[in-house]
Amino acid sequence: MDSGLLNDVLVWIVTLNQILTAGIAITAFSLFFYSLSFNLRNRVARSFAIILLCVVVVFTSEALESASTSSEAVNFFLRFEWFGIVYLPAAYLHFSDALLVTTGRPSRGRRRIAVRFLYVISTTFLVLLSTNTLLGPIVKDAQPAPHLQRTFWMEVFTIYYIGIMVWAWINFGRSFRHTLTRSGKRRMFYLLSGATAPAIGSFPFLLYGSTLAARHPFAFWGVALANNLLVGGLIILMAYAVAFFGVSWPDRVVKSRLFKWIMRGPVTASITLGVMTIVRRIGEMFGIVYTSAVPASMVAIVLLMEHTITLVAPFWERWIFFGNDRTDLVLLQSLEERLITKGDLRQFLEAILAAVRDHLQSQSAFVAAMDEEKISLLISTGNSPFLNEEDLNEALELLKITENANGDYFSWGDYWIFPLYKNSYTDDAQPVLMGLIGATSHKDQTLYGEQRQSLELLLQRAALALQDRILQESVFRSLEELQPQIDLFQKLRAVGRYDSKTSLLAEKMPPEADLANFVKEALTHYWGGPRLSQSPLMQLQIVQQAFNEHNDNPSNALRSILRKAVDSIRPEGERRFTAEWILYNILELKFIEGRKVREVAARLAMSEADLYRKQRVAIEEVARIIIDMEQQTH
Repeated sequence: MDSGLLNDVLVWIVTLNQILTAGIAITAFSLFFYSLSFNLRNRVARSFAIILLCVVVVFTSEALESASTSSEAVNFFLRFEWFGIVYLPAAYLHFSDALLVTTGRPSRGRRRIAVRFLYVISTTFLVLLSTNTLLGPIVKDAQPAPHLQRTFWMEVFTIYYIGIMVWAWINFGRSFRHTLTRSGKRRMFYLLSGATAPAIGSFPFLLYGSTLAARHPFAFWGVALANNLLVGGLIILMAYAVAFFGVSWPDRVVKSRLFKWIMRGPVTASITLGVMTIVRRIGEMFGIVYTSAVPASMVAIVLLMEHTITLVAPFWERWIFFGNDRTDLVLLQSLEERLITKGDLRQFLEAILAAVRDHLQSQSAFVAAMDEEKISLLISTGNSPFLNEEDLNEALELLKITENANGDYFSWGDYWIFPLYKNSYTDDAQPVLMGLIGATSHKDQTLYGEQRQSLELLLQRAALALQDRILQESVFRSLEELQPQIDLFQKLRAVGRYDSKTSLLAEKMPPEADLANFVKEALTHYWGGPRLSQSPLMQLQIVQQAFNEHNDNPSNALRSILRKAVDSIRPEGERRFTAEWILYNILELKFIEGRKVREVAARLAMSEADLYRKQRVAIEEVARIIIDMEQQTH
């Protein structure tokens, strides 16, 4: 083959290798931020972030060194990459220790001391690097690439590097054996497979094989290219396995979030960088040092990737991540997308009222909705006078007196009142009043057949909107009650991935999940009932100690603990209905005094949805206080 053609092929292999090196640095940097953003509280994720930071330093330095032309810059970047290399052994042992702790083999102190000692040793090697003792001078004209000369301390570091990596892999093997669940073993296998990439791909083997590499440049750059491809893929595989540590999200959420993060970050950035480099090199082949096609290609690739990810994301989530639960999850997704918010309901009812006013030539109109036995104003339009609850109750009483259950209208002052009934699918079903629509009337005005038909259609649609509103509020209340159990289940499932026999049998459960639910159930039956007398809170030591004070009556003992916890939330001073008293007032009115939700919401001047949110916060605060009381007792 022609030598010129061989040189061109070699140049393109080197260029592709540079692109992959930069891509690995971008990927590691993006995954490093992913660890900082989502599961930094977990020990495995924190130690993995240190490994990623080392990889970022190594591959960023390699990418900048390969693009540098001056010998001073090349020498600087070749030495700077060792800031990442010298800390890799300590980071790997740190990572393996965190895995052993997660799989039920906590350190008795020796591994922890060893990890800290290795970080000190790595810092010592870094000091040797700064004094030019660890590495010799640069061989800038070496083939196939510039490199630094070996020294005695470099040989010592190589032995140290190999020894610590072997130790870390022994710990990896122990972690794998102690993982019992099938999913845990699968992800542990992914993690161990991916862990080989930073350990092998970051070490500068050119220090030991420069002579062989100079004789076979194609083989050297081919191996380097394959190594970079492998390192990039395995780092992502390792990040995928680590993403499940320290989070209680469902698996599909973890996968989807990580996949989107990788696609929008490393993949988009790497492809953009590669296209820009190739376009620039093609321009140089034709003698053009700079071409406007470089920024144009960058913008085109970024926009193309972002649009493609946005369009394709719903499909890959359903077909890749949902699995056998696809039907249920698609239903939940569609519910989220089609949910009727308060703003949506208001807009729809405004349109209904505008159409009603147009048909009747009315100056004003309003919609009122039924909440159990009471009626409240939802929306009014036009120049309508202020309608309070007493006025609406008067209209409601007039409806009951006239026994108007056939959907017809009646006159109330200056208004025509149109009752809104729940749509029924059976003829013998008792009509349920959903609300009222009122519109101002003109003197001696009558409704004709076609006008009546149009109004009936509008009234049916308004009733359907109010019916959907009630259904959605019941769904929200169910979700509010279900959330503590869901949180507990997800947390137990998360801790049981790798240490099922220890974590799931531990007496200390996540308190913010289960205790909050137990407290809510006990408060619901505060004055008596099975949720109080049979509550799991009876097993608490503080409740057991309270038995003697209440004549061995378990219900009274638990009631006294709940009362004490509620009183702990009470601010100092006389009782008020201000913001700082909101949590105490909710607990006092709802559970201690036993008032209805609507009555409590009206007393505290808030919506029922806001009341349920504040109630959850108040119950969680009571649970936290009970936990503190129990810990003090122990």
